[in-house]
Amino acid sequence: MYLYRMIDEKKEWFEEWFDTTYYHTLYQNRNDAEAKQFITRLVGELPLKEGARILDLACGKGRHAITLNELGFDVLGVDLSQHSISCASICARNGLEFAVHDMRQVIRDEKFDAVFNLFTSFGYFDSLDDNASVVSAMSKMLIPKGILVIDFMNANRVLTNLVAEESKVLDGITFNITREFDGSHIFKHISFDADGKSHKHTERVQALKLDDFTSMLKAEDFQILRTFGDFDLNEFDEEKSDRLIIVAKK
Repeated sequence: MYLYRMIDEKKEWFEEWFDTTYYHTLYQNRNDAEAKQFITRLVGELPLKEGARILDLACGKGRHAITLNELGFDVLGVDLSQHSISCASICARNGLEFAVHDMRQVIRDEKFDAVFNLFTSFGYFDSLDDNASVVSAMSKMLIPKGILVIDFMNANRVLTNLVAEESKVLDGITFNITREFDGSHIFKHISFDADGKSHKHTERVQALKLDDFTSMLKAEDFQILRTFGDFDLNEFDEEKSDRLIIVAKK
């Protein structure tokens, strides 16, 4: 199943980088057990009925979508990375589908009881207008009183503890990483040699804070119900929390 996606002459950074095998090498140590526990806790806090239709927007290889399906939900996971969707699709089954899709676009002829956007899969764009397009698409795809969950970094804490330089060796590849903040975006520059070539990629994420999300969500008539600060669902603290997890209702 492949859905409509935007096509540009030049791929955007996240489309190019996320679709490489090296991206998955660098981030291979993500804690799947922690992610599963987080989703299980989170669902316990949400007014969702068994069998509810859920969209996992920017699902990557599908770890959250798989857990949501195991918990009894009908799940569609979408991502712009064809490589990620190919990997996720191995786990497709009744009630669990995956597709390539651009999060700025509405999925035609679909409505969801909830939309999940997890693990800082937002704010990749240069323009704030693109953020508005994402939130607008989320709103259009939700049923009335549908639930939206956004799990983002706590930008305040990230900026306070920004590591300027580091190196990581994974599967024999040395990834040299530098970080900087230009007042609006956090940049992560990644360089490494692999397969006889030198590679350079830059991740770019807007340093969005709770007030920014509040404004964007209000513009689409969302009401924020709860804010959590970590995967254990402790209350959000602007200075101390590791995450900014927003639960909103249309």
